Amino acid sequence: MGKVTGFLEFNRLERKYAPVAERLKHWNEFVEPLSTEETKVQAARCMDCGIPYCHTGCPVNNQIPDWNDLVYHSDWKAAAQNLHSTNNFPEFTGRVCPAPCEAACTLNIDDVPVAIKTIECAIADRGFAEGWIGPQPPETKTGKRIAIVGSGPAGLAAAQQLARVGHDVHVYEKNSKPGGLLRYGIPDFKMEKALIDRRVKQMEAEGVTFHCNVHVGKTITAKELEDSYDAVLLAGGSEKPFDFFTAATGRDLDGLHFAMDFLPQQNRRVSGEVPPAITDAKEILAKDKHVIVIGGGDTGSDCIGTSLRQGAKSVTQLEIMPMPPEKENKALSWPHWPLKLRISTSQAEGAKVEYSVSTTHFSGEDGKVKKLHYVHVDQKLQPIPGTEAELPADLVLFAMGFSGPVDDDIVKELSLPVVARGRFKGIEANEQDYKVPGQSKVFAAGDIRRGQSLVVWAIREGRQAAQSIDRFLMGKSLLPR
Repeated sequence: MGKVTGFLEFNRLERKYAPVAERLKHWNEFVEPLSTEETKVQAARCMDCGIPYCHTGCPVNNQIPDWNDLVYHSDWKAAAQNLHSTNNFPEFTGRVCPAPCEAACTLNIDDVPVAIKTIECAIADRGFAEGWIGPQPPETKTGKRIAIVGSGPAGLAAAQQLARVGHDVHVYEKNSKPGGLLRYGIPDFKMEKALIDRRVKQMEAEGVTFHCNVHVGKTITAKELEDSYDAVLLAGGSEKPFDFFTAATGRDLDGLHFAMDFLPQQNRRVSGEVPPAITDAKEILAKDKHVIVIGGGDTGSDCIGTSLRQGAKSVTQLEIMPMPPEKENKALSWPHWPLKLRISTSQAEGAKVEYSVSTTHFSGEDGKVKKLHYVHVDQKLQPIPGTEAELPADLVLFAMGFSGPVDDDIVKELSLPVVARGRFKGIEANEQDYKVPGQSKVFAAGDIRRGQSLVVWAIREGRQAAQSIDRFLMGKSLLPR
């Protein structure tokens, strides 16, 4: 695949980023794509390795060596067709996926994997620029009606697949625009929302109907959907945040917020949605504040980048786990996703990161938080006596992960038995038909089924659930799994 000796002749080259001082002035994407020739050279590095381990790392089963070879030979249109045969939204994953495929690449044994994510994004962007990616409406209609609850990547992928085989698909979204956490969770500097709008327009031309500002389980009942549709797919996100500080002193101080109350506000400001309010109607801004982000994952990094762009005085990220090693042990980890130190683009913009730190309580003045108190912990996450300390804190953002779906809407109405991390009891290990136990025509896919996960996993779940729904309705299905 690619050039047989390419991996020996060419070095790995990644996309560059705009300078920090420049990119902190705006909310746009700041990744600078490679040129066409540079991308072809990177595709040439894909080696004829016999067993393409990149496949083991890719949840949507992208045929990575195939489209690398097509790019190397300048057949970009065929590459775009191949890429879309397994991934409905490669322009999303080419921007926000952590690229487990690259971790699994054979060349990653030497720490120089093929720049798969870069090539994927280039194929998708060129496909749109050349006009190769357009609506694919069905030739005939089946007469079957399907409701999809949630318009994140799982719901969108399922909707597109089902619409293209002739079903009448209706997507219900509680927010004012489709996209779910793609739109309201991921900052614009990582993925601009015009990309979602473009896909929504394509899907509407394919026959998908979007119903926004409709909260199933509240403004419309689940029973109404079941009575009106032949199948219902639950594709909501895992939105209920963990809160490990409910009993901590100072938890009731003003200035302590969940990440997913903070991030959607800024996304709404950027898009012009009003009001940029949250459930308690308080506006959260980091400008001129000492910001503490608790949690070391992607959501925490998104809070860092957003706070810095808002003009925070300082940003510190606290992680309870110890600092990972700078380099993994390939003999133990490859081709699996390794535990190693990664510096996100947001962290590199000026945040201070502290490891092995556990927050103990908060203190403040006049009802507002002013200090965060913490202690260092050992390898077993136990407090180390004598290491107590404090940090100035005007805004504290909790980014410690999610416990599962919001359970006061359709989940409550259908009495669905949610287990840890947001999966339904009896379906968490079932990737065969995606049906919800005890429900005749209700299916589930994405975070609400498997728990908090990646965009690429949501797309896979949506595609596979679509195949199961199509088979349930028609007795057979030509949709891929």
